[in-house]
Amino acid sequence: MPFDRLRRRDFIAQLGGAAAWPIAVHAQQTGPIKRIGLLHNTAEDDPQGKIEIATLIGELKKLGWMNRVNMEITYRYAAGDPNRMATFAKELVALKPDLLFTRSTPGVHALRRENGTIPILFVGVSDPIGDGFAASLSRPGRNITGFTNVESTVASKWVELLKEVAPGITKVKYIFNPPTAPSQGRYYSNLVELAAAHFSVQAIAHPVLSTSDIESAFEPFAQQPGAGLIVLPDAFILTHRKLIIDLALRNRLPATYAFPNMVTEGGLICYGVNLVDLYRRAAPYIDRILKGEKAGDLPIQLPVKFDLVINQKTAKSCLSL
Repeated sequence: MPFDRLRRRDFIAQLGGAAAWPIAVHAQQTGPIKRIGLLHNTAEDDPQGKIEIATLIGELKKLGWMNRVNMEITYRYAAGDPNRMATFAKELVALKPDLLFTRSTPGVHALRRENGTIPILFVGVSDPIGDGFAASLSRPGRNITGFTNVESTVASKWVELLKEVAPGITKVKYIFNPPTAPSQGRYYSNLVELAAAHFSVQAIAHPVLSTSDIESAFEPFAQQPGAGLIVLPDAFILTHRKLIIDLALRNRLPATYAFPNMVTEGGLICYGVNLVDLYRRAAPYIDRILKGEKAGDLPIQLPVKFDLVINQKTAKSCLSL
């Protein structure tokens, strides 16, 4: 047998069932590598953030997109700080990626200020029309689309759940950070005020710009009879969730949260969108945009999966069950 044929046969035999693998990889490498700039609102070591990004990467892989094979992702983590979001947005836009991906309203604001052409895909934005990101949900226009994290009845659920677990509640304080909240806090404030009126509960707004503001939200309010707390969703609140949860536990203040991980970390009760599901659903949009579809032509999608979670240990402690 000729030497060159023998070597080829032995080489294929050594590869075994993997012989077709290089062909598949070669197919993935056709064309230029697509680049994604990812601006995340959590800290890099945030456990929930890691789960969300891992979900996104896993779903993209199912669609044929593999990091450092046919796509490359540059990460920036803002940890709920609007100033860092602005800095990182400038850095990511300067790289001229094919797509910018972000979670949270301030993330979109930051990227939009630096860029009007690169497609922006978001998850976890509550009011894309009110914040000026889109002309409509069905036809966003411009270069922005994504997945919202709220539907109109969510605030009513927060108040209703508080009344169910603590029927004596007569007033609720709701906390939010205006610079990172949707429409500077107006969006959720309006919803909470309407829901509270429906359940004959007094609603008290308490903006928080610092950790000392968070602490002041609890005392002396938590010592008053009939007091409850609603923790509104925004990047600053999510970043400082441990402090909020600890203060609610220490003061035995019944509180509702918008994110399930805040309950698994010690919060009382949560009703809110499943954020991991939003990342899962975002992957096909990334696929379509990287293949040439315009972001502004893709409808903004509403959440479809919500979680209701109660921490039984916290309930026994907070509610004296």
